[in-house]
Amino acid sequence: MINRFVQKLRGLAELSLDDAAELERVTSQPRRYAARQDLIREGDETGPMFIVLEGWACRYKILPNGARQIMAFLMPGDACDLHIKLLAEMDHGIQALTSALVARVSQGDMQALMQRHPNIAAAMYSAQLVDEGIMRAWIVSMGRRSSIERVAHLICELYLRARGIGLTYDDEFALPLSQLVLADALGMTAVHINRVLKELRLEGAMSLGRGSVVICDLAKLIQIAGFDENYLHRRLR
Repeated sequence: MINRFVQKLRGLAELSLDDAAELERVTSQPRRYAARQDLIREGDETGPMFIVLEGWACRYKILPNGARQIMAFLMPGDACDLHIKLLAEMDHGIQALTSALVARVSQGDMQALMQRHPNIAAAMYSAQLVDEGIMRAWIVSMGRRSSIERVAHLICELYLRARGIGLTYDDEFALPLSQLVLADALGMTAVHINRVLKELRLEGAMSLGRGSVVICDLAKLIQIAGFDENYLHRRLR
């Protein structure tokens, strides 16, 4: 099985065979989580670093009225909370959106690994900077992009992230997220999301099928979104 975590980090730094072997070792005993199962909840004592090897997860916050805001999608290869032990408790939850295979690595083990392998450290810090760039892009979307720009921008981002870990097939990639989940990430209603997705399909930019997205016209989708991939430090080619 391809280790998507190793594959992602190789896209961010030069890793030796020894570096890759060590990453394989620390992620060799993952745990299976069911869809909608929490990895950790808001208010819990901070725990290990989670590394998603298969499936999708998200960071989320529940508002006092019960509404949910998704703040990040975690795809295969994504790791989260490198320095979380500096905090006493979680200020948000992390939940599997699909069945997910997740490795749990203690902060001490990861810090020791990074000290012994400087290229792994460089890749991990780069990944953290990319995560912060994604967060800034989402803030801009929520604050200033129109609904169609917001949806198109997210699809461009997820397509590029999926392609970086080998999960695209020609112009198609798996998107195992319901319209309700997309709505919770984009600050829209499911009805509004449905309307925007139909508009993007009629524009000939993309189509959302059952569990996958087909990019029909990448240039048009980028134009609609006003998408600039610089915050991901990769290129759409």
